[in-house]
Amino acid sequence: MELFYHPASPYCRSVMMVAKALNLQVKERPIDLSKDEQLHPSFVAINPFHCVPTLVDNDLTLWESRAILVYLVDKYGRTNSRLYPKDPKTRAIINQRLFFDHQTLAARLEDYYYKMYFEGAPPGGAKLEQLEEALSLLNGFLIANAYAAGPNLTLADYCLVVTVASLEVLQHDLGKYPAVVAWLEACKGLITDYQAINEDGVRMYREYFEAGKVDTTGTAYGV
Repeated sequence: MELFYHPASPYCRSVMMVAKALNLQVKERPIDLSKDEQLHPSFVAINPFHCVPTLVDNDLTLWESRAILVYLVDKYGRTNSRLYPKDPKTRAIINQRLFFDHQTLAARLEDYYYKMYFEGAPPGGAKLEQLEEALSLLNGFLIANAYAAGPNLTLADYCLVVTVASLEVLQHDLGKYPAVVAWLEACKGLITDYQAINEDGVRMYREYFEAGKVDTTGTAYGV
């Protein structure tokens, strides 16, 4: 199994942490986005959308991080794994949180911060309000339950934690959301190799923002 990735990509980090949780032997293939290695013909032949993360598992090639997370647990997780249980209702809640992160929280983070860093947009305004609304919703989820989709750590947490960690490293004020802060600290202590995979990656993520190197189209960094 091969994973083509960039450590600054939040989406790659979520996949890498789930692979660690499942004790999978993954050949990590770094793609240097600053050198446009994602556009090299050999990589485009694997993934014509030329984004990371991209997983190659024998005859299966898969991109879109949330699809990769589900595949890894379905194929390699224990029967009825707590990360993604078979129960349809539980899965529905996890799926909702995954889509909430994709379409709402992560999307609003990018819409607000990318425009500030790369387009010179002023801080505050409607886009910040939309981001705060998404954080308030997440805080509500975490008041109701210890983790994003219930009483146990699931794929929803592995997905959402990289988004919240990105907000943290961008020095977004999370203090208004105590349930989010408590959950983030709990995830840091529970997720295998969190420090090595996520915290080093988010620092690089911030450096790329400050240097203006993040792909603002989202094409290379995937979803």
